[in-house]
Amino acid sequence: MESVQPRVREATQREVPATPAAKKGRRARGSEETSRFFLAKEGSSPQKPELGEEAQTESDALIKAFQQKTGVIYVLTAFRAEAEIQGGNPILVKRPLTK
Repeated sequence: MESVQPRVREATQREVPATPAAKKGRRARGSEETSRFFLAKEGSSPQKPELGEEAQTESDALIKAFQQKTGVIYVLTAFRAEAEIQGGNPILVKRPLTK
């Protein structure tokens, strides 16, 4: 019985690597919090998108869009452009706005 105990400890102490499926999954919760979901306004097109009613969540937006004839939602994500100095050179990066 003692030989089993070290194996159990060893298995519980090592880190489990992320699976490829987990890496390709949905966006992290953090980015969803900075996104807003809108139904397409009637007459809107990809060339001239117009935002209609805002939905509270992505799920709500999908359900409402499916019920409407357009079936289109727009996801709005706001970022702030900032400069970081790396090796003496400025690099522009985008940072999500926080609520």
